[in-house]
Amino acid sequence: MLSVRLPESMANRLNVLAEKTNRPKAFYVKELFLRHFNELEDIYLAESALEEFKKSGEDALTLNEMRTALDLDD
Repeated sequence: MLSVRLPESMANRLNVLAEKTNRPKAFYVKELFLRHFNELEDIYLAESALEEFKKSGEDALTLNEMRTALDLDD
């Protein structure tokens, strides 16, 4: 179980939507989570990986260098 404190304006919008559609508020919270969690997860994990790479001091390759290293040049 998770408890979330929403700003009043968001809570009001959620309440109105739930009342007008006769669905529980939890339904919409789950929908929001399911639709957007993957995107947020990708963003934050990519940012974290980039920071780790920057801290490592390793050199990056350009696209052309990578293509050459993988023998993908035509």
